[in-house]
Amino acid sequence: MDKIINIKDVKWIKGGQEILKDINWTINDGEHWAVLGLNGSGKTSLLNIVTGYNYPTMGDVTILDTTFGKASIPEMRKRIGVVSTALERFDATLNNQTVEDIVLSGKFSSFGIYQEVTDEDRGKAESIMADLRLDYLQGQYYRTLSQGEKRRTIIGRALMTTPDLLILDEPCSGLDILSREDVLGITESIKERESHLIYVTHHIEEITDVITHVLLMKDGEVVVSGKKEDVLTSENLSDIYKTPVKVHWENKRPWLSISSK
Repeated sequence: MDKIINIKDVKWIKGGQEILKDINWTINDGEHWAVLGLNGSGKTSLLNIVTGYNYPTMGDVTILDTTFGKASIPEMRKRIGVVSTALERFDATLNNQTVEDIVLSGKFSSFGIYQEVTDEDRGKAESIMADLRLDYLQGQYYRTLSQGEKRRTIIGRALMTTPDLLILDEPCSGLDILSREDVLGITESIKERESHLIYVTHHIEEITDVITHVLLMKDGEVVVSGKKEDVLTSENLSDIYKTPVKVHWENKRPWLSISSK
């Protein structure tokens, strides 16, 4: 599989409004991408195309060798893991479950375990918990965890299916700086599990060394995409954020400051 994502000339129109305009995006094998843009820039609509929940009005889409209109979208979705703050609506169910059971439930795409769990399943869950530095929480209930620990647990749940593509949609939203760095610190283990990563954020300082490429969006269009060092410039980010900014790099991570007018 040379191309993980291949989107060509895609438009998406809803209620007569053109939400996505002439989107072209290719993710090659071995690449890990960040997607940046303001609220309303089209990031969520684009992700819904990638996961098959929106169907393009025009254009061609192939995700994980699945060409839309020619193959099973539900089967494709089984190969994609998604972590989003939208999952917090299931907190009432998760609160009474242990960390290891939540991670295990990812195998069945359920919130709770209602099927037989094998020793192999438990071994895989333990391996994931160790990689994500969650093993010290064995036996702990979800309701007792910090926000950072909860996010890492949900990421562990997504990894139980060994997804070819893992989408982290603003995983650090609402976290304090310590919890944020804790979540960001696990992206290396995601790469080592051979999942391709799409990391969606407003904040360029969350783009760690694991990320190789960046897609910038504004008003439903791709402004620029490519290697992160080429894309994350003061000029490009001033454009998408619609305010003058400056970019500097420190410890292989980009940082942003507001430029005086």
